Amino acid sequence: MGKQLERDLGLPEVTAISIGAMVGSGIFILPGLAMGMAGPAVVFAYFLAGVLVLPAALSKSEMATAMPEAGGTYLYIERAMGPLFGTIAGVGTWFSLTFKGALALVGGAPYLVLLFDLPVTPVALTVASLLIVLNVVGAKQTGRMQIAIVAVMLAVMVWFIVAGAPSVEGARFEGFFDDGIGGILGATGFVFVSYAGVTKIASVAEEVENPDRNLPLGILGSLVITAAIYVAIVTVMVGVADEAALTATETPMQVAAENALPAVGVAAVVVAALLALISTANAGILSSSRYPFAMSRDGLAPDIFEDVSDRFETPVNAITITGGVLLVLVAFVPIDDIAKLASAFKILVFILINVALIAFRQGSIEAYDPSFESPLYPVPQVVGIVGGVVLLRYIGFVPLVGAVAIILGSMGWYYLFVYRRGGVGREGAVTDAVRRSVGRDVVEQTESEIGTAGDEVLVAVTERTPPAVERSLIDLATDLARTREGGVRVAQFDETPDQTPLPQSASVLTEADQAFEARMADRATDSEIPIRYGEVVSHDTRHAIVNYAASVGADTLLIERSTGSETVLGSDVDWIEAHAPCSVVEVSNLDHDAAERIGVVTDEGPFDPTKVALADALATAVGGTVTFYLPIGADPPESRRNTTDDYLADLAALCEAPVTTRIVESGTGEAIDAATADSDVLVVSGVQRDLTDRLFDRGPDPAAITTKHGTLVVYGAQQPGRLRRALERRLF
Repeated sequence: MGKQLERDLGLPEVTAISIGAMVGSGIFILPGLAMGMAGPAVVFAYFLAGVLVLPAALSKSEMATAMPEAGGTYLYIERAMGPLFGTIAGVGTWFSLTFKGALALVGGAPYLVLLFDLPVTPVALTVASLLIVLNVVGAKQTGRMQIAIVAVMLAVMVWFIVAGAPSVEGARFEGFFDDGIGGILGATGFVFVSYAGVTKIASVAEEVENPDRNLPLGILGSLVITAAIYVAIVTVMVGVADEAALTATETPMQVAAENALPAVGVAAVVVAALLALISTANAGILSSSRYPFAMSRDGLAPDIFEDVSDRFETPVNAITITGGVLLVLVAFVPIDDIAKLASAFKILVFILINVALIAFRQGSIEAYDPSFESPLYPVPQVVGIVGGVVLLRYIGFVPLVGAVAIILGSMGWYYLFVYRRGGVGREGAVTDAVRRSVGRDVVEQTESEIGTAGDEVLVAVTERTPPAVERSLIDLATDLARTREGGVRVAQFDETPDQTPLPQSASVLTEADQAFEARMADRATDSEIPIRYGEVVSHDTRHAIVNYAASVGADTLLIERSTGSETVLGSDVDWIEAHAPCSVVEVSNLDHDAAERIGVVTDEGPFDPTKVALADALATAVGGTVTFYLPIGADPPESRRNTTDDYLADLAALCEAPVTTRIVESGTGEAIDAATADSDVLVVSGVQRDLTDRLFDRGPDPAAITTKHGTLVVYGAQQPGRLRRALERRLF
């Protein structure tokens, strides 16, 4: 186990880091550009952006108290949606936070030029290097510096608001909504990155003391404070300066200050802008460097990023690589590209954060026990998801392409360097939530199948069917019909050569037909279940069986597995199963009276409702027991085992016969072996083996499975589609 980080960040540091991470380029650089999109409604755009950030802040506050560990966004999405999405979130958020830090440094250059005649890029690189060293020294020193910077920034901002408010001219807000909803939403998406820092503190949650209290208070408190400051400052900016002046400058707050404050106030604003931009970069390094650290601990990044300095107790390698990327961005990447990419990906990440919370709430992760819960769940999360999707519609094409590139790159990294090496033995809460939903659906279908009344069970035999086999088939049909208050129909199918005319009258009976009629008459007299019977003569038995089943409205068809001849294109039984209008049960060597232990095995997915109903009916009739065998693979995640236990318990409760369940921590083959050894009769699902399977002998053949007293191969009439089946096999 790797080293743990020291918990030495209190509520003041938490709030200061969060505010410092937000108050920067978002208010000192972006308002002028955003005003060009929305006009005076840029004020509303900042307010709306804050509202749409709130759901993610609530979600992240809850998850941070449940998992106060380093990693933040990456950690929550990885635990909620699995290692693949965790890799995407970790790599993408690491880049986006680093981009925002670079944006702060490069964006501060115009303000720096107002005070000193210095070359911009070397100064920005020097400041970045100093911040990297500061973060290596320790988070506590970083937090203390943030408090000082935030205190100065807030003092200047309050001065700007209070002193500038009397100079606000209402006429400057005329035509507030002239740019329409498109302009407002475009500006909202553009300034969204201004609030990105509100959840950054969660990425250093492992270094926060008393996280149950300090994390939600720091996150939500900093959001409210920052949103109020943003709206107030932008209101003053719009109200005291000409729109043309604000949209044409790279230092919009300085332009507004010249119209509202004395010279010393303008200088204070410039200094505050530089401090704010530095604090944004500092907080970006602090939080983004924890992403490779957390990913390394989870096996999604090289082990080198997990190293913690013995002297400074900080993840020095993670900070170093983050700083290196920051220096490259400052030196070579245009500021517009950095800003747009950071904003677009932040929206995507915040959407995933809200999805992650829903996944945790709907899943069964026992370790998820937050001390703070998002109020009004799931309304804020749904608003955040829908709002984020709407903003993406207006953010522009180029930023989305960049975000997609980061996503694809992250996926490539995962599959090449993580998945191919064995992956990570965890699954996300969303996987468990979907598994529970699928399990509930299957249980409801099974309940409906077991409770169905009035079913017609058709037994198809030929004149070559041995009387003992015929009797077992009718016994099984009677069991099934009895539980469903239905009836049994037995049909003997006789085949004549194509050149022989079919008989025109049923009165012409062969000796075999007469024997069949006699047996059926005796059986119908002794049975408490209505049994109807007759003969069908045709040139093609398999077509006749399918057509007859359709004509009598059969719900279940019972046939002997040995019917027909096996060819490379498939046996008659395979054809009947593929074309029958009802469920088909292929019976092999069934000794009905000797059946006491009925084993049911699933084929990589939940149990087919038809199999469950059939096994329960047989066990109830003979006074036997049912055992469900469910393979879930070796070393399954705890959530998978818990949900599987619940699913099997719900399934057992539906059955009338005594039921036991057995989870097999291996594959389907091992589960079949275990069931074969312990059962008298085995109930399995049919496998439709296509031509290539038969040619190359791929895939299991359920007909080859033998038990002491018979095997029932079941093909349900209502099979799920391929996508649904693939989902079920992936989950169970």
